[in-house]
Amino acid sequence: MADTTTPEVTIVPANEASWDNFQAVLGTRGDPSRCQCQRYKMQPRESWASVGIEELTFRLRTQTDCGHPEPGTTSGLVAYLDGEPVGWCAVEPRTAYPRLLRSTRVPWAGRAEDKTDDRVWAVTCFVTRTGFRRRGISRALAGAAVDFARKRSARALEGYPMILQPGQEVMSVELHVGSRSIFEATGFKEVSHPTRRRVVMRIDF
Repeated sequence: MADTTTPEVTIVPANEASWDNFQAVLGTRGDPSRCQCQRYKMQPRESWASVGIEELTFRLRTQTDCGHPEPGTTSGLVAYLDGEPVGWCAVEPRTAYPRLLRSTRVPWAGRAEDKTDDRVWAVTCFVTRTGFRRRGISRALAGAAVDFARKRSARALEGYPMILQPGQEVMSVELHVGSRSIFEATGFKEVSHPTRRRVVMRIDF
């Protein structure tokens, strides 16, 4: 008889995951391993090349505080599928992302927003481990991010997906922010369309 058991997705704050599990999600090749989720974290004039992979990795380990499940701060969520680490979602107060704050278009174009309001949180990155894609991992992470931010007294949560048209060439840099459909399925509403292909999705608590 065929096994019809649905694999269970479990999501925990990154500090409740081990560092080895988290690094298994990012892998050893490709953009996630090179970036170490620092794209929106770096300071003016910094780049991945100028900072270097060792420093980027150190920063991420400090930010996530993996392996220290006692109450504290962390910078995202780790997803497990039947106990196997398979996904990551970066979610923090919007003020934790210097490059987001410095952007002239995303997420500010067309909106009167207080950039210093740390009660507004942001989802900036999704990673699904190779071999586990198209299993609803990102959607589960988006839903968990809503609960995660709400429980930590956020007044709103935002995401900044790219709009991908059928047949349109997709660059890897466009995939990490998630899709509009993922946010819509989790209750986010479009509040701004700052560029032709970028939208701001938001849920207010």
